[in-house]
Amino acid sequence: MISEDLFNEAKKFLPGGVNSPVRAYKPYPFFAERAEGSRIYDVDGNSYIDYCLAYGPLVLGHADQSIIGAVSKQLENGTAYGVPTENEIKLAKQVVRRVPCADMVRFMNSGTEATMSAIRLARAATGRKKIVKFEGSYHGAHDYVLVKSGSGAAGLPDSPGVPEDTTKNTVLAPFNDEEAVAKLIESEKDEIAAIIVEPVMGNIGCIPPKKGYLEFLRKITAENNIILIFDEVITGFRIAEGGAQEYFGVTPDLVTFGKILGGGFPMGALAGKRELMEMIAPSGNVYQAGTFNGNPVSIKAGLAMLKQLDSSFYTTMNSKGQKLRKGLEDVLENNGLNFHVAGLSSMFQIYFKEGDVLDYKDAKSADTQGFTAYFHKLLEGGIFLPPSQFECCFLSRAHSDEDLQITLENVDEALKVVKK
Repeated sequence: MISEDLFNEAKKFLPGGVNSPVRAYKPYPFFAERAEGSRIYDVDGNSYIDYCLAYGPLVLGHADQSIIGAVSKQLENGTAYGVPTENEIKLAKQVVRRVPCADMVRFMNSGTEATMSAIRLARAATGRKKIVKFEGSYHGAHDYVLVKSGSGAAGLPDSPGVPEDTTKNTVLAPFNDEEAVAKLIESEKDEIAAIIVEPVMGNIGCIPPKKGYLEFLRKITAENNIILIFDEVITGFRIAEGGAQEYFGVTPDLVTFGKILGGGFPMGALAGKRELMEMIAPSGNVYQAGTFNGNPVSIKAGLAMLKQLDSSFYTTMNSKGQKLRKGLEDVLENNGLNFHVAGLSSMFQIYFKEGDVLDYKDAKSADTQGFTAYFHKLLEGGIFLPPSQFECCFLSRAHSDEDLQITLENVDEALKVVKK
């Protein structure tokens, strides 16, 4: 069956025809058949240079042979045990070795689970209820963080089914705004358990922190006995061996991981300082559990992934990202467009707007219709990006110089369509 037929069939059995809303776009998404290296292939016989990469996990590209080999061997030995394995210790040691704030690790199944657990732990540690998150940040699909702006900093449910009694304990602030956070903490510091932040906002496009901003968050949280949580589900192991906290030189109290840590398999993790982590059951009384926590297949994939992510890997990826972003800026200039190219390391996005993008408000002023036209034109040319202006694009080790050149040529053609 072709993608259109499969989508029509899927709508009968899957809400909206997909299993995650971001995968839906008009008139219908293509259905994948297989993927290898930098390319993904659909059931219609098309191939695409892939900059979505399953929304970030595939930093080595699709179907990496070392991961396939490790997982294949594990599958022969079993897929789940319900008891500990030595490989869990090995992967935890790798995380602790790499990540500045990590003394201990709890493995889970998704980034959503990790952020939910981090917030619970922070509340238990401080005896406070409120958390601060930033407008436009995404920390998973649980009630604590499905919050939109209300009156002032108050949070309102961002989905039907989320009780207001839950979101009243989540307050919002604009990203990269020191004054707003300082005022918020001054008025509510005795009620705030944690600030949770994506060090690089990756679910509103790609917004890096202003110079000194993460240092400011570290300082003000430490001064007020507030737990600082870095949500590194996206940046973790992508931009440096120790993630964003190594890249920017700022150490939080807790950090959450997902995506890359699982080597392409379901994975989440919470890591942090020993005194906090030992509060988690069974060593403490903060409850966190899961049938597939530390699943041997995901653990083995994670070990095979991290083994390849050394300093030379990040040097190569930083160079590759700089080359692509400079190429995008040149193509925009040649087309007389002053759109904003954002990103760092192997992350990038074009905002269809002029001027800097420093927060959610800036990002939301971008031309989403223009981006949609751009997305579809690139898709026609064999380039696959996430189908939203407000997602981040990713590079992998598998992307070649030829891939980048083909991409820039297609971007040039796509922008000519947008200009009309």
